[in-house]
Amino acid sequence: MSVLYRPRPSVVRRDSGLYGYERALARRGFSPIAGVDEAGRGACAGPLVIAAVVLGPVIEGLADSKLLTPARREVLHDEIVARARAVSVVVIPSDEIDRRGLHKCNIAGMRRAVAGLGCDLGYVLIDGFPVPGLPAPSLAVWKGDQVSACVAAASIVAKVSRDRMMTSLDERYPQYGFAEHKGYVTAAHRQALASHGPTPHHRFSFVTVNSVMRSGAGIEIGDNGVGAGVA
Repeated sequence: MSVLYRPRPSVVRRDSGLYGYERALARRGFSPIAGVDEAGRGACAGPLVIAAVVLGPVIEGLADSKLLTPARREVLHDEIVARARAVSVVVIPSDEIDRRGLHKCNIAGMRRAVAGLGCDLGYVLIDGFPVPGLPAPSLAVWKGDQVSACVAAASIVAKVSRDRMMTSLDERYPQYGFAEHKGYVTAAHRQALASHGPTPHHRFSFVTVNSVMRSGAGIEIGDNGVGAGVA
């Protein structure tokens, strides 16, 4: 019979810094440690992007990606990719989210991101909620991107990777303002949906997009079921 070993209970002090979880786990022999986080869960357009990171040398200035300026995120992203022991990014497109459901895609994407690291792991720290079926013991950490260095690194990689994709989409669909709101629901995004209808990159299962489709405001429905703006 196989036995799953977990760390002995311990307390990570609030003042232990962003590397507190990693140090506590490493002292008990659980290393390397991967952090996992996603970006785009609440958006109504664009992909869900999940990143997993195993850090190497200490990277100064890590923090929850939402607390950093875009310019600082870009700098840290490139430093993480260059210096981390392993980085894995999984991109789940909007049509797959519609077909399978957001939470199922998130769980499956986190498993894929961890598997994509390509190294044996001692422990996995996940932002927010537990993920069964990982190849190592794991812990879901509430606001993990604010209290764990490897989760913060994963949040930065996921956020910057997705932002770059949405900026690229903005070049193809400039009337939607994707470079500004990154696919999240804003007044300007709602207005663009009402005026032009959804793009193939919108999530048709989300209420904001679905309500526009049902109302038909400013939209002609083509044979493929995708809305097109009325000229």
